[in-house]
Amino acid sequence: MEFLYTADFWIGLMKIIWINIILSGDNAVVIALAARSLPPEQQRKAIMFGSGAAVVLRIVLTVVAAKLLELSFLQIIGGVLLLWIGYQLLSGDDDGDEAHHKGTGTMAAAIRTILIADLVMSLDNVIAVAATAQGNMVLLILGLAISIPLVVLGSTLMIKLMGRFPIIVTLGAALIGWVGGETVVNDTLVHGYTMAHPWLHYVAAATGAVLVVGLGKFMQARAERKAHA
Repeated sequence: MEFLYTADFWIGLMKIIWINIILSGDNAVVIALAARSLPPEQQRKAIMFGSGAAVVLRIVLTVVAAKLLELSFLQIIGGVLLLWIGYQLLSGDDDGDEAHHKGTGTMAAAIRTILIADLVMSLDNVIAVAATAQGNMVLLILGLAISIPLVVLGSTLMIKLMGRFPIIVTLGAALIGWVGGETVVNDTLVHGYTMAHPWLHYVAAATGAVLVVGLGKFMQARAERKAHA
């Protein structure tokens, strides 16, 4: 345990915490969007369980991330999953429209959504964390564990803001769509072409955001028309 008394350890720990603060903004949005459909008394549990499980998943993912990113089609599949998640969170088409809009979604569904989204959105992020840890698993686990309350605080704040400013829900879904589009064109299968045509990165990201918001709003409007009818 001598490494606990070295400056390098504490500098590395601060770097990992800071990286997670910067990179966890989109994760906090996903968690808030997924948990907002739950009754208030279940929101805090879903945020805690979802955030904790996501960090454990990220620790495991860090060990194998470099190899995973070499696989063709993996990020394409992940990007499409994110687009689907963003659409469901905006349209309320997850485990039943009625339940979602009435605030009676299930905690299991919310946690499942959080885990899937975090898994996909963390593929690139964990590379930076792994590089900072330089093989020190204690440093890695401590850094990620300390980031849990930061993600929980961010998610809780986002839920309150979403209740006060509904436009944030649409912006959050657009963010998920943006990341989904980025993820698709970062796949090793098309990465070379994307690097040769940098504009494609932004076109794909913007297309993902527009697709999620457009389809989500369309389904929202259709569900409201059915309810009025």
